Amino acid sequence: MAIITPIEAPPGERRRLSLSSPATREPIGEIEVQNAHDVALALEAARKAQPDWAARSVGERARYLTRALQKLIERQDEFIDVLSRESGKPRTEVLMMEIYSACDVLTYYTKHAAEMLHSEKRSLHGLMRFMKKLRIEYHPLGVIGVISPWNGPFILSLSPTIQALLAGNAVLLKPSEVTPFSGKLVGDLLESVGLPNGLLTVLMGDGETGAALAEAGVDKISFTGSVQTGRSVAEACARQLIPCTLELGGKDPMIVCQDANLDNAAGGAIVGAFLNSGHVCCGTERVYVVDEVADEFTQKVLERVALLRQGSRGEFDVGAIFWDRQLEIIEAHVADAIAKGAKLLAGGRRNPDLDGLFFEPTVLADVNHDMLIMREETFGPVLQSCASRDLDEAVRLANRTDYGLGSQHLDARPAQRCRTRAANRQRKCLHQRYVDHLRRAGGPFWRTQEQRRGAGARLERPSKLHPSQTDPDRSLRRKGDCRTLPILVQERSANAAADPHPVPLTDRTLVVLSLDVGCPEPGRWVS
Repeated sequence: MAIITPIEAPPGERRRLSLSSPATREPIGEIEVQNAHDVALALEAARKAQPDWAARSVGERARYLTRALQKLIERQDEFIDVLSRESGKPRTEVLMMEIYSACDVLTYYTKHAAEMLHSEKRSLHGLMRFMKKLRIEYHPLGVIGVISPWNGPFILSLSPTIQALLAGNAVLLKPSEVTPFSGKLVGDLLESVGLPNGLLTVLMGDGETGAALAEAGVDKISFTGSVQTGRSVAEACARQLIPCTLELGGKDPMIVCQDANLDNAAGGAIVGAFLNSGHVCCGTERVYVVDEVADEFTQKVLERVALLRQGSRGEFDVGAIFWDRQLEIIEAHVADAIAKGAKLLAGGRRNPDLDGLFFEPTVLADVNHDMLIMREETFGPVLQSCASRDLDEAVRLANRTDYGLGSQHLDARPAQRCRTRAANRQRKCLHQRYVDHLRRAGGPFWRTQEQRRGAGARLERPSKLHPSQTDPDRSLRRKGDCRTLPILVQERSANAAADPHPVPLTDRTLVVLSLDVGCPEPGRWVS
């Protein structure tokens, strides 16, 4: 995420923002903050373009996105350059999290959209079944507003946008003001394949622009970001009686049992805590380790942390903190934990050898729930562990949170996994392999237990149900798509010698997804 500096503008002119790299502090560019009038003009253009788009078949809409996939593959180096410069991410992470994921969602939705949106018959009950027939059809809502975050600025802008377009809607996309050029890549990509004018507009700006979009009169808002802003978006949508989808973060736990493969557990914890500089809503923010293996687990974690390279150029493993305000939150959480008795085993400070916004990969032990770092989302490169007497205590502590987005559980016994899944209120449960969930376009993404924080169903149908039928829990539950079971499980023996689908770690590895295979098996890589 870029460092923002306001630029003084003459009275009556639009505000401007200057952006600098969080890794090198070098200038990136400037943006003009679009206001409510600009949003209104974009909405008017979208209203004009949308009916013709809605009249086209799903297959015809999908063909535009098929071409977009090919363009993305051709232009991947250009896109990686923009994303890495603006966020400070290693190129390998950009490839995996942004480019590969974008190829995945483009492939998945272009293949399955027609099936997801086709009309269907429903059975009626009682005497009505002899006199009436019920058929459900799905119609576009109209214009969808998408407000995307800074931690996955390309993929988290692209995914809701293409879902809305495939369903026959127009889109107004407002990317984060600190990764605006990464979000703008979505508009550039779809413009390059001839998407009709007015159907997608990228609105550059900050909170003023986002607030104007939420109040502009669109037919739905898709928002990914903070709980505080998400609540404001929900209130704006409620006043207008329009739907919204909110994905607001998490505080995901990992549970390590006494019979877990500790090498796998330590590796998974490292990826979960430090991937994307810790800026992952379903990253590992809490680790509960059964007492008898806690010391050995911690030692294996420290050995791996010592090998991590942090930097801004060349090959490195952990990049910069994307946003200066997030760096302040990370520092405050670590300082609070140490002041309340946590042991600092690694890191814990800004990297003194680098000029940008770098916080060293940090490991804390002996943490407890009196500390901010165990209650609030830290969203940074910090791994904190808490020893527990047994699995029951670990599950109890894991559920001691307002968040409920996801979790990880590592052990060698299938029966115990089932018991843990049943007891764990974190809505997405992963076993053994952390990164698999980053590659699942068809998997569930759930709300928290309080239905306030975390995610709404990630697979959404941006369309209307006709006739007046409601099905709030359906969320594209059909073969190949999200099922009713709110758990995503990668079954694998804890004693397996090696991961059969390793994530390649070379800058020049390219992921190519064949359009005729739909959602591919993990590891379908082509160099």
